[in-house]
Amino acid sequence: MATPGSRAVNVRRPIQLAALVVGVVFLLVGVLGFIPGITTNFDTLTFAGHQSEAMLLGLFQVSVLHNIVHLLFGVAGLAMSRSAAGARNFLIYGGAVYAVLWLYGLLIDQSSAVNFVPINTADNWLHLVLAVGMIALGFLVDRDRRTV
Repeated sequence: MATPGSRAVNVRRPIQLAALVVGVVFLLVGVLGFIPGITTNFDTLTFAGHQSEAMLLGLFQVSVLHNIVHLLFGVAGLAMSRSAAGARNFLIYGGAVYAVLWLYGLLIDQSSAVNFVPINTADNWLHLVLAVGMIALGFLVDRDRRTV
């Protein structure tokens, strides 16, 4: 409780901090995807499509669209971390989106036009890790710790 003349302190709950950190990581990855050297074969970066041979950290296939998706996820994480409910929703539903992306990556032919983001095998495994990690954070961090 604030006293006269003092400021109220906005304390973030652990779930909000988790969403904030995940959002910052997505922003960082989105920015790094546009930096030559950190992204190898940068001269082959295309807006979208599997033809892009640009590789973030030499491992993850990226395009301008792929980088923009990371940036948008980052902005969403920062915005939704402002409330506990928003943070939880970002982690759980964002994780569900990554689970769908993982399944999508498993089912498509990576050399076909449907691979418009683009996604490679390393991306697929990362999407699975992100899905499990984000959903776990959403359900396990900041749970109600009432004693019986």
